[in-house]
Amino acid sequence: MPVFPVFAPPSSFRLGLRAIIGNSGKSLTSSAVRSFSTRHLPAETCFQYSGRGAISPSAILKNRHSRTLTPWTPIRTLSRFRAITHYTSLPDSYEDATGLPFRKEDLNQRQVNAIFGAHLTAQRANKLLSILHGRRVAGTLRDPDLQVNTAGFKDADIKKALLYLRANIPVDEVINAGLRAEDELKFLEARERGGRNAEEQSKETSSQDRPSKTTKNETAVHKVEAPTGRLPGRPKSDSPYGNSSFDQIRAKNIAKREAEEKRLEAERKKLEEEEAKGNVGTLQTREQKPRELGPLMKKYVERATSDLTEPPKMKAWERLLPSLAMTFLVCMGCVAFAAMYKPPRRSERVWPDIPPAAATCLGLIGLNLTVWLLWRAPPLWRLFNRYFIVVAATPRPLQLVGAMFSHQSFSHVVLNMMALWFFGTRLHDEVGRGNFLALYFASGTLGFMASLANLVLLRGLEFTTLGASGAVYGIVTAFFWLHRFDEFKLFGYPPDPMSGPQGLAFIGLMLGMHIFPLFSKRAHNLDVASHIGGILAGGIGADLAKKHMDEKARIRAEKLKTMGALEKVVLVKKDAS
Repeated sequence: MPVFPVFAPPSSFRLGLRAIIGNSGKSLTSSAVRSFSTRHLPAETCFQYSGRGAISPSAILKNRHSRTLTPWTPIRTLSRFRAITHYTSLPDSYEDATGLPFRKEDLNQRQVNAIFGAHLTAQRANKLLSILHGRRVAGTLRDPDLQVNTAGFKDADIKKALLYLRANIPVDEVINAGLRAEDELKFLEARERGGRNAEEQSKETSSQDRPSKTTKNETAVHKVEAPTGRLPGRPKSDSPYGNSSFDQIRAKNIAKREAEEKRLEAERKKLEEEEAKGNVGTLQTREQKPRELGPLMKKYVERATSDLTEPPKMKAWERLLPSLAMTFLVCMGCVAFAAMYKPPRRSERVWPDIPPAAATCLGLIGLNLTVWLLWRAPPLWRLFNRYFIVVAATPRPLQLVGAMFSHQSFSHVVLNMMALWFFGTRLHDEVGRGNFLALYFASGTLGFMASLANLVLLRGLEFTTLGASGAVYGIVTAFFWLHRFDEFKLFGYPPDPMSGPQGLAFIGLMLGMHIFPLFSKRAHNLDVASHIGGILAGGIGADLAKKHMDEKARIRAEKLKTMGALEKVVLVKKDAS
């Protein structure tokens, strides 16, 4: 057994510690490591990184015993140096004149000679490599303004330096240059906006605030600063460790979210403006991209478009009085029609095989669909704009009747006709054709009169309205008013023995849905006043129709009673004879 312990070859731990401390601490490293352990397991493979490739541990040991002949080279360990290779990781302190470190320790003269030759010193070579590596990361390799920092080097040396860097330090130069170009574009746009603001402020500044004389220092030539290669105003991080990958991802996500919020806010404002310009009811005016029209279409558009630049100067009563007189005449005509109407014989009917209620509702539905289709015919636009839509600026009495059959959208006409068929056929069976048609026309006319008064007196003259909604609401309200104390069940609910809501509950629900929007200041495209007018007209009309039917039933009963008494008298006379 030897007196002195046998020292094993240096382990990876010792080699790594030596690489961290450097040449100045070789003796300290050796003695410190020997004091920690005297026996070692076989050392793991640890390769040295250099411009000549990978060096095995045996070669490292061989160099260890010949330090006087060859310079010592640092090795790559678990705590190895990582060069910056991505544009987003570029530090805020980056300058083109100093560049970026491309390895942990600079190249020594022997390595520099192997790359460039003996004409370049190690200090200048390392400076060139740092500058070029920084340009590869910053995306400024081809920036002519930065060539002043490498003007003292030969083109051949620059090419050799780039070959060395590209072979040993992979950097995606194309992506970094693209990111740099995006940042430059944003910076130029921001500077242009700032320049405009500064120019406006300078115009507002009084000339008295400016000095009248200039000093020598002010007239001196400004010192030209060397280009830095860094964009001014780059976002800086409050962290002493700089921006991490998570910080960059978070910043991108925040920017995307802010851009999306701005886009949604712009769309919301645009939609509100369009709704404010839109027509009441279902007629909505959406500003679309103008497309080139044919000569014939231009002719129809010009004929249908009014040449008025503003509404005529008229008082409110001048706009409302003719339409009010028309409403009175229509209501009186409906009352007279309901009182004088007599159902035709079966042989005189157009559709004798169809029930009268279905025939009447189908006729109204067909008329509404026909007018909706005719709105698509350009030659009729001038006529329809005059008499089939209520215009608050230029009201005409016949508009109150014609607008009842006009619909601008297919969905609106379908919803109205479905409600007309479902409730109209049931109401028709109870009140008859005369009362049903009287309720339909009276509700529609009164509804549009209420809407016109609301537009002229409250909302404004820029709105228009059309649709059969007022008449349909009058039919629905009339049906529920006749059954105001009857209970209704929807699809069998609520189940027995629970009782369903009465007809008055449905009328109250319809009124509640319309009273709040009527006094609301928020923009909407529903003609609430027309709906409420139709509801009131339907309720009053149903009550009058019920009284009229009761009166007719009473008169008929008296006639039958009188006829029965006469028959008894005739029978008595016959028996006496």
